[in-house]
Amino acid sequence: MSQAGNKVREAKVALYRKQGTIHAKTTRGRFNSLRWGMVWLTQIIFYGTCWLSWRVGDTTRQAVWFDIAHEKLYLFGWVFWPQDALLLAFVLILAATGLFLVTALAGRLFCGFACPQTVYTSLFVWIETQIEGDHLARLKLDQAPASPRKLLLKSIKHGLWLLFAVWTAISFVGYFTPIRELLPALAEGAVGPWESFWLIFYAAFTYVQAGLAREAVCQHMCPYSRFQGVMFDAATRTVSYDVLRGEPRSHRQAASPRTAQPGACIDCGICEQVCPTGIDIRDGLQYQCINCGLCIDACDQVMLKTGAAPGLIRFMSEEEHQGTPPRSGMRQRPRVLIYAALLLVTTLLMAWTLQTRPTLRAEILRDRGALLRESPEGRIENAYTVKILNLAEQPRRVHLTVSGLPGLALVGRSDWPLEPSSILVLSVTVAAPAEGPLRGSQPIRFHVQDDDGSSEPISENSTFILP
Repeated sequence: MSQAGNKVREAKVALYRKQGTIHAKTTRGRFNSLRWGMVWLTQIIFYGTCWLSWRVGDTTRQAVWFDIAHEKLYLFGWVFWPQDALLLAFVLILAATGLFLVTALAGRLFCGFACPQTVYTSLFVWIETQIEGDHLARLKLDQAPASPRKLLLKSIKHGLWLLFAVWTAISFVGYFTPIRELLPALAEGAVGPWESFWLIFYAAFTYVQAGLAREAVCQHMCPYSRFQGVMFDAATRTVSYDVLRGEPRSHRQAASPRTAQPGACIDCGICEQVCPTGIDIRDGLQYQCINCGLCIDACDQVMLKTGAAPGLIRFMSEEEHQGTPPRSGMRQRPRVLIYAALLLVTTLLMAWTLQTRPTLRAEILRDRGALLRESPEGRIENAYTVKILNLAEQPRRVHLTVSGLPGLALVGRSDWPLEPSSILVLSVTVAAPAEGPLRGSQPIRFHVQDDDGSSEPISENSTFILP
């Protein structure tokens, strides 16, 4: 084969490097402790919140509950409706802007500490470690031929993974079907088709993603790893190897005695052994790196043992790599200032929207089946469907009036009671005198006011058809 062909083949091998399951070495240190702290925090919130109850008046309901059937989101003392979609938009903007800001400051910090893929992979690997042993024992077991012991250990591991995935799915569905109702329904085999679908799907998804795919998600599936670089600048601090301090490595110095004083790196390879995505941080910034900091913990331990100062691998910026002093704060970093300003503005807008959110709303729909009709008294009548939404957790009584035309009035009753957090659908008739100069479609307004004055009066436009 020609020399060019060999180069092409080598490039393909490097690009499509095949690698088995990564069994990372366990390490200790401040970043590992912070990582497990985030695991505990996120999972206590996820598995525990669905069990919290919230008392409203004489009733008790689940504190966080997505009531899809009735189009409500119960969030502790708040009740949100589809009409509050603007608040959801604010939440999504806050999440995206916060992620961009963190990435601009410290790279893929979210991926290394709070991403669900990272969190659940850590939990599944911990279960695997308890069953199969440390990283060397797991690697040896994977490479060993089939045997009763291997089958037993693998069966126990996968069985525990499945149990954990099933409980994760139950907790997830428990936010949509109250978990205190879901568990008895599961025991009786009386869950509905949608609950069954999501229980199976989410359990299978968790099992495959965290147990089987693992680092492949970060290496090949995650889109964020591909476009994160556009949010970096020269001052972004990421987990990096200090080349100026570490090179030349000890074994290279021995091979070439005429080189300068050897660097701090002894080429032990432990930074690669502890990496959950299997990369060598000494090769430079790589999209697979999730900024978990485990290589920092491992390298610092080696440095202390060799008598060198820690920090050979640390959070560094491109400027520090080049020997430039790091910038202080957000000075001369326009993108960081823009992200921070957008985060602040969105937070203030969301707080203002939440504070001024009305607890009484109305929707008016004129009956299009019949444009108008004449009553026995000679008045012109139009029919309407009125939806009044009580977004508060207290009962109230509302009064409905109309205005816009001389002699315009409701036919029949004009006040109704409203249950807490409910929708009242009314069929109302509005009448006006037939005599007068006005003809055709005329604008009118419906006014809704609660009798206790706890909410601002609301007005909705509609039309009234005259002959």
